Amino acid sequence: MPKLTTYTTPLTPEQVGVLRELLVGQQFDFEAKPYTLFTAKKGKLNIAVYEKGPKAVLQGKDLEDFITFTLEPFVLGEAKLGYDEVYEPEKFEPHFGIDESGKGDFFGPLVIAGAYVDAGIARMLKDAGIQDSKNIGSDKRIRDLAAIIRRTRTPQTVITIGPERYNQLFAKFGNLNKLLAWGHARAIENLCELRPDCPRALSDKFADERLIQRALIDKGKLLKLEQRTKAESDYAVAAASILAREKFIDWLQKTGETLGLALPRGASAQVKAIARKLVEAHGPDILGTVAKTHFKTAAEVLSLL
Repeated sequence: MPKLTTYTTPLTPEQVGVLRELLVGQQFDFEAKPYTLFTAKKGKLNIAVYEKGPKAVLQGKDLEDFITFTLEPFVLGEAKLGYDEVYEPEKFEPHFGIDESGKGDFFGPLVIAGAYVDAGIARMLKDAGIQDSKNIGSDKRIRDLAAIIRRTRTPQTVITIGPERYNQLFAKFGNLNKLLAWGHARAIENLCELRPDCPRALSDKFADERLIQRALIDKGKLLKLEQRTKAESDYAVAAASILAREKFIDWLQKTGETLGLALPRGASAQVKAIARKLVEAHGPDILGTVAKTHFKTAAEVLSLL
């Protein structure tokens, strides 16, 4: 079994304070980074405590010892490492996980993926280090993990909604949550074709569950449908997030190579600058083929013409 190299856990504000004091006492080096309450490093162990949540992400060597002998007894107050099936048995029960990539990125498609797990598949994904793609900073690692997921031969589906089709659908639905619900429903229906006996589907919460329920067509209506915050801690949802992310970054890379200009992620000033270069070189219609034109970025770029 591979050694654990990344671990994520939610924290209460009180636990954040306790953890910081412990790290000071153990002579960790601290550094301020965007979106974090603090980051700390000692040797090859890195700890980042993010504002959102808050949550702690631990990476590097000596991780299991730190979790077992420091984090669990003195911060979390319970021993959970290695006891997933005891504390969270639902992760190992048969179900679909659905997640998406690209919804917050100006350039590129919206990709929605789904994966099925049962106890055996969930254990394989766990042992391989499958986790929420947002915790993985390396594109190579995303692709390596996606290859591992495919090798498990778990039933899976990936739906890529390219920018042109995305813009048509957004105009039709007039609302991102409705578009997402439509895409999640299509992924669930695809998975139902592959595993019609699956009783449950899980995704991260982005809107009222009834939006997805209404978008389901046939077999999916028989499923128990769940949405919850932080669903990416589930192995099926995490696998879906990685499959979706891989397709998204591959699209950006291939399209950027075709255009001769790297397409950045997100919706930053750099993104706006690249969009202006594309419009100058190819005309304003180019945005409809490479970007989500309802973003304010599109209006800002076109206003400068």
